[in-house]
Amino acid sequence: MRIYAAVGALLGWFALALQLYLMLVQAPGPERLTAVITYFSFFTILTNVLTALVFTAVALQPKGGWGQWLCRPSVQAATAVYIAIVGMVYELLLRQLWNPQGAQWVADVLLHSIMPAGYVLYWLLFAPRAGLSWKDAITWLSYPAMYLVYILARGAMSGLYPYPFVDVNVLGYGGVLVRAAGFLLVFLGMGLLVVAVGRWMRARS
Repeated sequence: MRIYAAVGALLGWFALALQLYLMLVQAPGPERLTAVITYFSFFTILTNVLTALVFTAVALQPKGGWGQWLCRPSVQAATAVYIAIVGMVYELLLRQLWNPQGAQWVADVLLHSIMPAGYVLYWLLFAPRAGLSWKDAITWLSYPAMYLVYILARGAMSGLYPYPFVDVNVLGYGGVLVRAAGFLLVFLGMGLLVVAVGRWMRARS
């Protein structure tokens, strides 16, 4: 398990560093701070950071509070929900919008395909599942909800939105909120599925 997690952590941090590097080299000097802010405005990036942190904690088994928190069954299950949706949304809604090449293709595949599939497989095979409850699926909605607030606030100041389905310039706030409600239902459904699978697998063992 720890070897699997260590490989996942290395791949995750490499993919994140590669994507940041690619964004920085494409930005003129004065705009590099903006590039960093934009980098951390993508749900994909934030969720891959969380996934890499969980993998790192599982691999290193630190005694500190942050490591213990990341290794909690509910946190690992929530991470499975978030990173699975990253992969699903990209495949269904975003892949056709661009055609990355070279190093960008490598980063794209790692962040949107390898890490989601690799972490979900880790969760199914190795993750602890004690104490998962149906209420967790509701609690886990706080992360995408806070992300939406952040994106809308940043977009109101900059006029820039990282994804077409949260672009207020095109959809208006009403259109964005309707789509956001749909996404929250997807997160809730995926959360309930993960809890159900986790409880079923624990009962079997």
